[in-house]
Parts: sequence; structure tokens; C-alpha cells
Amino acid sequence: MKTIALSWRYLWSRPLGAALNVLLLSLGLASMTFLLLVSSQLERAFDKDLAGIDVVVGAKGSPMQLILCGVFQIDVPPGNIPLKAVKALEKNPLLASVIPISLGDNLRGFRIVGTSSAYIDHYAAHLAQGNLWTQPMQVVVGSIVAQKLGIQIGNTFAGSHGLAAGGHLHGDSLYTVVGILQPSGGVIDRLIITDTASVWKVHEDYTALNDEDRKAMEDEREVTMALIQYKTPLAAMSFPRMINTTTEMQAAAPAVEISRLLNMLGIGTDVLRAFAGVLLLTAGLSVFIALWSAVRERRSDLALLRMLGAPPAKIAALLLGEALWLGILSACIGLAGGQALTALIGWMLQLDNSLLIGGLVWPLELLWIPALACAISLAAAILPALGAYRVSVLELLQSR
Repeated sequence: MKTIALSWRYLWSRPLGAALNVLLLSLGLASMTFLLLVSSQLERAFDKDLAGIDVVVGAKGSPMQLILCGVFQIDVPPGNIPLKAVKALEKNPLLASVIPISLGDNLRGFRIVGTSSAYIDHYAAHLAQGNLWTQPMQVVVGSIVAQKLGIQIGNTFAGSHGLAAGGHLHGDSLYTVVGILQPSGGVIDRLIITDTASVWKVHEDYTALNDEDRKAMEDEREVTMALIQYKTPLAAMSFPRMINTTTEMQAAAPAVEISRLLNMLGIGTDVLRAFAGVLLLTAGLSVFIALWSAVRERRSDLALLRMLGAPPAKIAALLLGEALWLGILSACIGLAGGQALTALIGWMLQLDNSLLIGGLVWPLELLWIPALACAISLAAAILPALGAYRVSVLELLQSR
């Protein structure tokens, strides 16, 4: 314990140098923490939201846009597809399930999604309060929506046109909240879910002039897309090609598009990882120079300790303890800084409303941060510690 306390005092005997070393090492560790947090949360979000979805069928356009919109609800759809075409897909023997998705309105930035109860069952979501809808214009809200907007069972609201806040308010068509979902950690937490007929009713009531118009609209009803699960893996070889070549729709495979997205993001991640590596290397060299200089400046103190009976191993332990203190401090600051940076970016980009990215998450990968900090500090202290260990008492006394 005396060695630990003395090494702490030695560390701060030169406060400016110690603070600089802590700062350099903390910056590198904060960058690494940020990368680990974002990659871990994205991987969790992808695994959770993509589970059981083999293909997404929607309007012609960008397949990645279709995936980001239909699965993650973070983009706009390329268009709509006829309801009749989706009904025909439900009869395809290659498909196990077809879940329609209809978008178009929002409540203060949270999307109102028209679908079937199969969408809730697909994500194994459970009700915390209330019940599922039994008729149009009833909604079930996700846990994040309920928390952020203060929604309770029985509340009514009007949706705004469009997928972002600020659109035209459908004031004549009010939704009623009949259920609130338990937190699931997936995309469904950030959605307001209702029957597909609710979306049609809102827009048909808004645009129809008479019963004849309403009847025409019913015959031409559309949905935004359909989430599809195959009945057999062999369907992946023929179904997308059939959709893309014989219909006016497109089929996008989530696994393929997410791989493309991760490859695109990989360049930026590599640059940030390289930057963090340079900072850590610089910090390690700075720690080495500081400790090497400390050995030369403290020769009188080391001589006194040796005269008082301290063995060479204890002298070396003082320097290693000083480096260890430096690593522990830097790890704490780096972890806190990485968490704060992730939370700040998530808040600025509103990623907690689209992807569950933010701070105060502790994946197991973060255990590498303190281990890395201590490894760098101890590695930088090895040569100075060996130098202090090998100096004889006579040389130390002569240096006085």
C-alpha cells in the first residue's frame, strides 16, 4: 500500500507532464470507446431488426433505401406498390409470411406505421398496457414513443402528413391509443403502429369528394412495401429475380444491402481507428519519455530508498505503479469521454429516434479499454523500470 501511495505522489510531482500524458492517452481511448460503442450498438440493432426478414418488396428505386426505410425506419420510401400485388404475394408457395407496411404520417417525428398484428408478433413484442387495436384509428405505441411524448392509454392525437415533423395536420382524423408496448430494444420501440386500414382512412377521407371517389380509391389502394420471410432457403435463388424481372416492383435482400452499407462505412471507421492508434502511440512514447526522465531526476530519492532498505524490485515497482496509475486514470476518462461523445452524437442526429445509438451502454467489448490503457502504460514503463532496477546503490550514492 505504501508503494501504491508513493507512486501516486510521484505521478503528480510534475502535474503538467502527468496531465499531458493523461490527456493524450485519454483521447486515444475515448476514440476507441466511441468506435466500440457505435459498432456494438449498430450490430445489435441490425441483428434485432433484421431477424426473420429475408427480403423486402417495394417500388423500383434504390434497394438500400428500401431496406433503410422498411426495416430500420430511417429513410423515405422510393414509392408505393399496389395492394393487389401484395395480396398476390401472399399466395406464393415459396413465402412463409408477408407483412404489409404503409407509411405516410408521423406524430412529432415518430412514424405512424400501418400494418397487421403480424408485425408485432414478428418482433415478439409484448404489451405493457392496454390491448391491440380492434378497429381502424386505434394505435399501439412503442415504449420510446410513450416515454418521450408522455402518451397514455386513451389519449387521442392527429397525425402530421409526411415522415418528419412539421407536415400538414390531419386534424379531422384522430387516432386513439389503446396499447403501449414493453421495451424490446428494436425498431418497434420507436413506432406508432396501427391497422393498415387506418392509413387508408386518413388519406381517403382527406381527399375523397364523394362516395364514388372513395370507391375508386378503394380499388386502387396501395401499401409502401412488404416484409417477407421465405418458407424455404431455396426461395432466395428464384424469388428476387422473379420480382425484379417480371413485375414493376423490386426485391431487396437485407443481408446484401447491409453488407454494402458496412463496407461504405468501413473507410471512415478505419480512418478514425488509425487516428486513435496514432494518439495511443504518441501517448505511449510520451509516457516512456516522462518515466525515463523521472528515473534520472529522482536518483537522489532512489538512493535514499535503497539506503533505507528498499530492494531493487520495489524501486522498479514504484515506476510500474506510476504507469499503472496513469493507465487507470486515462481509462476512466477515456471511457467517460467515449460515452459522452456517443451520447452527444446520438442526441444531435436524433439517432435514439431512428437507431438505438447513445451513451450509457456497456457492452463487454469495453473491457478492452482499461486493459489497453494499462498495457500501453506498463509497456512504456518497462525500460525505465529495468533501468532503475539495475542501478547499483554505489552509483546512486555517487550521483548525489
